[in-house]
Amino acid sequence: MLFNSFEFIIFFIVVTALYFVLPYKIRWLMLLLASCTFYMFFIPRYILILFLTILIDYAAGIAMEKYPNKKKNFLILSLIGNIGILIFFKYFNFFIDNINSIGAFFHWNYSINLLKIILPIGLSFHTFQAMSYTIEVYRGNQKAEKHFGIYALYVMYYPQLVAGPIERPQNLLSQFHTNHSFNFERFLSGLRLILWGFFKKLVIADRLAVFVNNVYDDPNSYHPISVFLACVFFSIQIYCDFSGYSDIARGLSRIMGIELMKNFNMPYFSKNISDFWAKWHISLSTWFKDYVYIPLGGNKGNKIKWIRNIAIVFLISGFWHGASWSFITWGALHGLLTIITIIMLPFFIKLKANKIWQALSIAFTFYLVTMFWIFFRSPNFSEAILIINKYISAIPVFFHDFFSKPNFLWLEAITFNANFAVKGFEFIIIISSLSILFGTELLFSYKNTRSKIENLNLGIKSSFYLFLIVFILFTGLYHSNQEFIYFQF
Repeated sequence: MLFNSFEFIIFFIVVTALYFVLPYKIRWLMLLLASCTFYMFFIPRYILILFLTILIDYAAGIAMEKYPNKKKNFLILSLIGNIGILIFFKYFNFFIDNINSIGAFFHWNYSINLLKIILPIGLSFHTFQAMSYTIEVYRGNQKAEKHFGIYALYVMYYPQLVAGPIERPQNLLSQFHTNHSFNFERFLSGLRLILWGFFKKLVIADRLAVFVNNVYDDPNSYHPISVFLACVFFSIQIYCDFSGYSDIARGLSRIMGIELMKNFNMPYFSKNISDFWAKWHISLSTWFKDYVYIPLGGNKGNKIKWIRNIAIVFLISGFWHGASWSFITWGALHGLLTIITIIMLPFFIKLKANKIWQALSIAFTFYLVTMFWIFFRSPNFSEAILIINKYISAIPVFFHDFFSKPNFLWLEAITFNANFAVKGFEFIIIISSLSILFGTELLFSYKNTRSKIENLNLGIKSSFYLFLIVFILFTGLYHSNQEFIYFQF
């Protein structure tokens, strides 16, 4: 069941109404059954995998408190169960495929058959959320949850079940034990978040996807500048798609009085790659920091160990996103640039006050992040290299055509003769929606401006949201039925 579907709207209305009508003591049961129903709309039998991990981790948490001298053994058992399931469904065929490739290189006569399995939707997300619970119980930061239904709900909570944010038990479990009464201000705040998420998804992400898909399906047919725009559009598409999901999830949950963490904080206004990862998919980056980077030693010890720790985190992060060398390369490039950025941090600090330098830093960071996304989006490694070559050559080609072709013939060559997929009114919608998106984000980034906007009278604020509703109704894409990009992880 997709958030951007009619079925989900009915589901949301019914579940939310029941949540406030039913007695507090049985709300957890209704939410758990609703979450199971939501998940089973995709591949019903895979809910058994979720139940298996829930049983393992619930038992491990109880056992760690009951037998503190053996709690490390129970933690290891829990991690083996979670990581084992993740490896089997997500990485088994990747390993077998690489073994077969090595065998073919050495002319072995036998190859191992790949398994015909489908990756359970959102497996990486709820696996990491489950692991954070057992780790926190082991560390003594979280008491083991005795209520099996509440713990099951922690793993399966439907707003963030398939694409996060990846919550910590300290934040989420206690909220399931709280009696939340209906609050009109919270209801409106949640609706605003949901509306903003739908704007990002239906108007921007799904519309840009049409152009991006056309170019990535046949990059050889497109002018370098068209390819460059497709890469930029994908950067915006994946941001609006993923952060749009997070906004909708937070809004759905806020209406019921349960707060989820903020997962994005204007990442494309970052001044360097390290800053980018402090603002992009915050729940995942902090998860790796707390459970991988710091246990490895963090920035303590000599510089070689510190660089090693960063490299390990980003390689694992790339592999977490997908079982292919393209994703591993994507993670490695981010790790390499993060290491370079941190080494050069004293130099950057000296230039921090320079406004021109800040603007150039933001533009250059976006340029690099967009180039790295090519590995993320491309179907294979060789095509990623082809698109990167066109991406890098686009700017010099642009200046060459600009100065060598009179009377705007260069613009006609790029936008029409090169099979450019976005024309006329479509392009106006894209530019308008992006202006609304980034203009609003910039306004809310300043504390003084944000407080003034929040203190505006209800009529002015209502007019903006009414305009946004009309804009979504008339410009959103409803026939595409596009899944959220991060569902595949």
